[in-house]
Amino acid sequence: MAERQSIHGQWSSRLIFILAATGSAVGLGNVWKFPYITGENGGGAFVIIYLLCIAVVGIPIMMAEIMLGRRGRQSPINTMTALSEEEGASREWSLVGWSGVLAGFLILSYYSVIAGWALAYVVRAASGVFEGVDAGGVQSLFNGLVGDPERLMAWHTLFMLMTMFVVAKGVKAGLEKAVTYLMPALFVLLVVLVGYAMNTGYFIQGLDFLFTPDFYKLLHSCEVVDGLEQCEVSGSPILVAMGHAFFTLSLGMGAIMVYGSYMPKKSSIAGSAILIGLLDTLVALVAGMAIFPIVFANGLEPGAGPGLIFQTLPIAFGAMPGGQFFGTLFFVLLVFAAWSSAISLIEPAVAWLVENREMTRIRAAVWLGLVTWILGLGTVFSFNIWSDFKIFDKTFFDLLDYLTANIMLPLGGLLIALFSGWLMKKESSKDEFAMRPMAYQVWWNLIRYISPFAVIVVFLHAIGII
Repeated sequence: MAERQSIHGQWSSRLIFILAATGSAVGLGNVWKFPYITGENGGGAFVIIYLLCIAVVGIPIMMAEIMLGRRGRQSPINTMTALSEEEGASREWSLVGWSGVLAGFLILSYYSVIAGWALAYVVRAASGVFEGVDAGGVQSLFNGLVGDPERLMAWHTLFMLMTMFVVAKGVKAGLEKAVTYLMPALFVLLVVLVGYAMNTGYFIQGLDFLFTPDFYKLLHSCEVVDGLEQCEVSGSPILVAMGHAFFTLSLGMGAIMVYGSYMPKKSSIAGSAILIGLLDTLVALVAGMAIFPIVFANGLEPGAGPGLIFQTLPIAFGAMPGGQFFGTLFFVLLVFAAWSSAISLIEPAVAWLVENREMTRIRAAVWLGLVTWILGLGTVFSFNIWSDFKIFDKTFFDLLDYLTANIMLPLGGLLIALFSGWLMKKESSKDEFAMRPMAYQVWWNLIRYISPFAVIVVFLHAIGII
């Protein structure tokens, strides 16, 4: 088969691809979600299960998605259409591409609103608003932000403009330049924050919490009743670890597939996927190393839930020496993480419009950005004027989050695994991977049996069946 070429260009090097794919994977989930779900689920034991899930579920499916993207060299929709024909499979497999593109588009519509919160908090931290503030004050600030549709709309608009600007400039001038600066800056900011955490006096306690396993807490669900802690056997934290390992790598949403289509032919898919998984995990762990010492130093609760970043840490930043500076750095870090992910969420749809509707990248980015912005207004209003409007007992935001995270992404990842492991000829995947026979056989067994089983379990847990 003659090698296909992407009309969009390709990454200058394997390193740029790794930075771009890591940027897609590293997002709010690493800096915002991973610390609080670790806090809720037993610390170090949860981390061990999470790492195992990254290795046996996340990385094999990521390798498959990169492989499909590089072999197809088009948007996910056109890639799956072309590869289905090439492998003698039904053209209906193009639905995998459609599902991924749609999921990325829907996720960006609400992701942009949450990223807007981070932008707003950069300004608040820099202006010293958090100085000396108590829990009630932080709660009031947060409620004032999400309860004001005009302010939320303004921050949502600014973040979408930032995203559209990068995507409109193309692969080399836009995406490549953005990740070349954003990812190193993100790592530097994390290291600076860890340096601060080391001087809180609680750094060792934070490390113990993050890396010392407590398998009792992992296997038991505990709650305080009448002042006493009551626990019962539960496998839920293990399923949470499996689910987060899958979602944190940006699998099933078309982003990794389209980035793979820009990957140089000679680059190692397996080596790149392993390194991306390691970097993504490293960011999550280092974020925990930065956050937990600050949490413990200020007597806060590590399992504070989703409010840990926006409603708990500002109290710490307001009380600590240099809190104005380090608080600003932290929320800038959060914005960078969100920005690098956002550009990958809209890229698959932009690529499809350029390929199929003969649009320029600028026009495609503007149109998609506008539609995404309009859809994002539903999330903006979910926190205020539409807060009482429910569909299936969920707000507009909750419904989008549930539909994408619990249904579309697991199904997308499962179908990628099934197509790569069961429908694609061994010769085709071997040609792309160029791996040693034993290493290829390990991937082959994981993608055919272990990964699909694990994703099915996560899916059934997410929709409440198990």
